[in-house]
Amino acid sequence: MLKKILLGCCLIFLVMVGSAVALYQKVDAYLTQSFQLPAQQFVTIHQGESLRSVLKSFEKKNWLNSSVAVHLVHRFHPELAKIKVGTYLLQPNEVLQSVLQRFVAGDEYQFAITLIEGSRFQDVLQKLATESHLKHEIQSMTEAEIASQLSISRSKLEGLFLAETYHYTAGTSDLDILKRAHQKLTAVLQDAWENRQNSLPLSSPYEALILASIIEKETAIQSERTRIASVFINRLNKRMRLQTDPTVIYGMGEHYDGNIRKKDLLTPTPYNTYVIRGLPPTPISIVGTASIHAALNPESGNYLYFVASGNGGHVFSKSLSEHNAAVRRYLKQLRTKK
Repeated sequence: MLKKILLGCCLIFLVMVGSAVALYQKVDAYLTQSFQLPAQQFVTIHQGESLRSVLKSFEKKNWLNSSVAVHLVHRFHPELAKIKVGTYLLQPNEVLQSVLQRFVAGDEYQFAITLIEGSRFQDVLQKLATESHLKHEIQSMTEAEIASQLSISRSKLEGLFLAETYHYTAGTSDLDILKRAHQKLTAVLQDAWENRQNSLPLSSPYEALILASIIEKETAIQSERTRIASVFINRLNKRMRLQTDPTVIYGMGEHYDGNIRKKDLLTPTPYNTYVIRGLPPTPISIVGTASIHAALNPESGNYLYFVASGNGGHVFSKSLSEHNAAVRRYLKQLRTKK
């Protein structure tokens, strides 16, 4: 009798073990299946969503094969149930288990926004507004209100953000991007200022930033930046007007139609460096690190002028007569191309 009872218990135990093994194999097969996606997809896990509800939503979209195992994953793999809120990127043929491990780790997708050298503050605001995964807080703010939120004492924010690529997760505030860009600019500018050349005619890091913005607008060629910086430094040392077109364009604002006329060069604005002496009152664009370093470490030389070469670069001159000759060659080249 005792043997029969023991035998019965063993059979029941074996059946239970066999059932557990079979269920585990079902769960294992479920977890090792690949996502059936036509293209990469973003998925957002919201507060309060469970592992089961997320998996069922994937099945409903036909991204995964349906299985009773969906109800058992959290029992056999409780560590996979601790998914975190966030936005994640799924790739075609990714294995479910590796995706769930990302959900548990909170390894959210890192979006990127690039603030481009030479952009104006309004361009930056428009760029932020187009980023659908950002939380938009600044759209209804004035420039003064944005400055206050960022603890910036200056009333004009032009040029106060470093041109660079910034990564963020979905739901990050656009204000946070600006804060990071301003903090990065402050750090880069201060470091460059502390390691600047001696005897520059610049009284503050802000003046260096203004000059860097002019350099940024004058050339996109890395090798030219320090030489263009030297032209402006030489002119400042000689108390010559900078006479740089990008500042005129900035001062014209909405009146600029793509052309600068003689009357524009003669019209006084705070930014018209054909009229004013020294630097304009603020930067005229955001800048990259290279232009900041160029402004504070200009090439040595006696150049005072430059004009477009016609092939994307510039021709530099030490005297007005040389410069006028270079201008004539450039204009002749333009006429030949017409």
